[in-house]
Amino acid sequence: MNKASCHCTTPVKLLKAAALVVALWAVLAGCGGEPSSDEPAPRSPRKASPVRGTIVAMGDSLTAGLGVDESEAYPALLQRKLAGDGHPFKVVNAGVSGETSSGALSRIDWVISALKPDLIILETGGNDGLRGIPPDVLRTNLDRIVSIIKANNIAVILCGMQMLSNLGPDFRRAFAEIYPEIAQKHGIPLIPFFLEGVAGDPQYNQADRLHPTAEGYRRVVDHIYPHVLAVVENLPAQSPP
Repeated sequence: MNKASCHCTTPVKLLKAAALVVALWAVLAGCGGEPSSDEPAPRSPRKASPVRGTIVAMGDSLTAGLGVDESEAYPALLQRKLAGDGHPFKVVNAGVSGETSSGALSRIDWVISALKPDLIILETGGNDGLRGIPPDVLRTNLDRIVSIIKANNIAVILCGMQMLSNLGPDFRRAFAEIYPEIAQKHGIPLIPFFLEGVAGDPQYNQADRLHPTAEGYRRVVDHIYPHVLAVVENLPAQSPP
């Protein structure tokens, strides 16, 4: 009796074990199968808007963003503002701290050939004034720079500058008159004073009272934006590659 009952229970145990193995395989197979209808579908990556063109911000330390992070300098802020309004332009910061208009003239050909801009925002001359360089030198350099840009069928916006009062009224007047003169001669847009609403205000300038803070650059962008937008909206659309 005992032996018989022993031989009877063994197959039952084997059957139960086999059933557990089959159930386990079914669970494992389900884990590697198709996702259930309750699972959310994977998100497709968001496509970035195609870049419409390139704007080069060419200038000295005011463009380079001396004393602030590059992301807080005006070229980066301008790019974000344009993109937010549906104008996905790449804005290249081509500012060189300490550069005079002579330096800008010496590298304009490289800027055009290497960066291939659709628009150049030209801010230069401040260091000429601070160093007491004769205004006629600035006039000649700006004239040649703008002529080269236009000869390459590139749009240009000229940013006007003003000099400190301690340089004397005659120098300040001669300096300030150059920018509208060049803009009128070449028929290009002029921002009368690049630092309008920022220059001389301690709350928007760094300790040197010459270079804007991050908040100062936001004000600069707000000031120049209508001028830039007017040009951007009239740039010809690029042909698809």
